[in-house]
Amino acid sequence: MSNPWTDSETLWKDKRVIVTGGAGFLGSVVTRKLVDRGAAEVIVPRSHEYDLRDLDAIRRLLAGSSRPSKLGTGREPVDVIIHLAAVVGGIGANRERPAEFFYDNLMMGVQLLHEAYKAGVKKFVAVGTVCAYPKFTPTPFHESDLWNGYPEETNAPYGLAKKMLLVQSEAYRQQYGYNSIFLLPVNLYGPGDNSDPRSSHVIPALIKKCVDAIESGDSEVVVWGDGSPTREFLYVEDAAEGVVLAAERYDRSDPVNLGSAFEISIRDLAQIIVEETGFTGKVVWDTSKPNGQPRRKLDTSRAEEGFGFHSQVDFRTGLRRTIAWYREQRLQNRVP
Repeated sequence: MSNPWTDSETLWKDKRVIVTGGAGFLGSVVTRKLVDRGAAEVIVPRSHEYDLRDLDAIRRLLAGSSRPSKLGTGREPVDVIIHLAAVVGGIGANRERPAEFFYDNLMMGVQLLHEAYKAGVKKFVAVGTVCAYPKFTPTPFHESDLWNGYPEETNAPYGLAKKMLLVQSEAYRQQYGYNSIFLLPVNLYGPGDNSDPRSSHVIPALIKKCVDAIESGDSEVVVWGDGSPTREFLYVEDAAEGVVLAAERYDRSDPVNLGSAFEISIRDLAQIIVEETGFTGKVVWDTSKPNGQPRRKLDTSRAEEGFGFHSQVDFRTGLRRTIAWYREQRLQNRVP
């Protein structure tokens, strides 16, 4: 008999899914992929209706999304929850709001997973963060390295709050046999990303700085740090595919990296964005600002072996699409 969680041809046909953060950067792509695969219903709770830090709001969400049992015996919960909702930001936002990043992310995740288990939701997909890794993790980061040190200080509260979902997933599987999984995506980028300078990550921040400088005639852009740290970036379409494949095929609480296996220094990244945007001025490095974690590059073999995931979009192609999207949105006054 086929396993319904690995038979992708029939998996989503009658499945109902809650995607928290489903209107966001990654979530909107995950939601589209679920619809394209034929999911019976995809429910996207909005924060103004359901504050997921509030236990009563979580219970309302689960109760309101249940449906009458086919056997006429009470009500059935949704089949899957994909938890993407998070309070996120770049180095500056993490430094300014560490308590908020810790509390909000911890309370959303821990309470939601617990209530999903209690309600009988069949599968819970928790999406964590590469910030959970120790500051000086040997590269490439392997999932077994997660507990070998403390995260980089500027984003440790956020990373640790998310990592508690891994502890919870493992504990609930051990005690209750609950099917929950934990994914660790690397830094994402792509169309739809947040370019607000108060909370954006490095790629949208650099794109905005270069486009701003071109439009205003500025001769230089200022970038935090000295450019030496390295990062791995995963295109948002690839990340969404990885999340959905894991929901379909993976049934273990061992954490799984999602990445592209492509590493680039911030200095080289800035140079590529300068070239692709057409900015002809100078890049100035503000070394009074923090660098963040020295290196980030993931070992992605577990994702490929566990559910057949590997990235498809090369970095230059993804970056060009992202820049084109940003410029189009800017023309329509939809982004800062």
